[in-house]
Amino acid sequence: MKIVAYHRVSTAKQGTSGLGLEAQSRAIADYAATKGATVIGSFTEVESGKSNQRPELAKALHLAKVTGATLVIAKLDRLSRNAAFLLTLRDSGVKFVAADMPEATDLTVGIMALVAQQEREAISKRTREALASAKARGKVLGNPNGAAALRRAGKGNAASVAAIKDKAGHHAANLGPVIDALRHEGIQSLGAMAEALNQRGMLTPRGGRWHKSSVKNLLSRLAAVAA
Repeated sequence: MKIVAYHRVSTAKQGTSGLGLEAQSRAIADYAATKGATVIGSFTEVESGKSNQRPELAKALHLAKVTGATLVIAKLDRLSRNAAFLLTLRDSGVKFVAADMPEATDLTVGIMALVAQQEREAISKRTREALASAKARGKVLGNPNGAAALRRAGKGNAASVAAIKDKAGHHAANLGPVIDALRHEGIQSLGAMAEALNQRGMLTPRGGRWHKSSVKNLLSRLAAVAA
């Protein structure tokens, strides 16, 4: 039996550091050992979240097709919300196996893709409704004046800092559904999230554009709220 190994990491840092990659490689190697299979090719995809293009997957599928090999991925469950990926596998005409779900069939993957698409649409709808509701209540997603408004109001530095932190906390809560939607769309890196928020016209708590650092602060606040 011949197999082609396909790994997927979400950031370039994971791709170079091996974070997450080692576990995937081990799972595929264990599967190959149980089947007495030979790995004839190995491909690693580094996804930035900016697009659904997967050149390494295309290469892996091509090799599997021309050699009659089976494409093996480590974990199907971690990709179960990615409809585009699942449909690419199903429609490729290549036999594939997930080491964590070797019993999965084309029908199983098709159902998972349908559920993933419905979930994504539902999340997008809830995000739009949440933003519309916040707007209707008079909430501003991003203070166009920021700290300057507090200084003009005659508040001292301590009060300004406290007010800014409080506003940032409320701002993070309002953007929580948006971040969830972005993640389910495959947008995972700080840079990709900043770009997506800017494209949607959303402002930071200080009324500026989003950068990696401001997205990192937002995610930290959301994590603190969830803790």
